Amino acid sequence: MAKLIPAAERIIRARKLLQQARALPVPTEGLGKNDFSYIADIRDLMRQAKDMVKFIPQTAGVSLEMKEEVKRIYTEVEQAEKEILS
Repeated sequence: MAKLIPAAERIIRARKLLQQARALPVPTEGLGKNDFSYIADIRDLMRQAKDMVKFIPQTAGVSLEMKEEVKRIYTEVEQAEKEILS
């Protein structure tokens, strides 16, 4: 059975995934930022970050601050995706 990950740990992991996406090197050969593999890797990391915190707001007993943090992560994911891929 899978081990449950506390909400605070999920937020930390989501932020690490965002950092990974930002640190992913742009391919120097081929299409650069338009390389399909690069775009897929970025989008996969962003999807993983969203999935990591997706159910936190629906969880019973989660504080309002934690729910606000999830909203900030969603905003950061959208913003980072635009910055990295444009």
